[in-house]
Amino acid sequence: MDITAKVLQPEINDQGFLVNAGDWNEEVAEWLAETNHIQLQDTHWEIILYIRHYYQQYKHLPNARVFTKAIAKEFGEIKGNSRYLHQLFPEGPLKYACKLAGLPKPPTCL
Repeated sequence: MDITAKVLQPEINDQGFLVNAGDWNEEVAEWLAETNHIQLQDTHWEIILYIRHYYQQYKHLPNARVFTKAIAKEFGEIKGNSRYLHQLFPEGPLKYACKLAGLPKPPTCL
């Protein structure tokens, strides 16, 4: 009998955000990305890991404008602009970066 390990899927809410932030790891991020039709590349990871660091440091999430400015400060103007971030996360850069990073839904996102 062939028994394969099944990856445990963490609990998510009705909008696809993790219920328990402690469930997050890179494998969970990959699963969340797949469920949201995003194929993670290194460019996604730098934004995901940055927003996790931001949240850990400041204990809150920025609004979209502050997020874009923070990305520009950290990675340069080429990456810190709406066009670049929307290429990575077409449905909303801040919302989906937070979702894939296992963070709460930003209060400014619909």
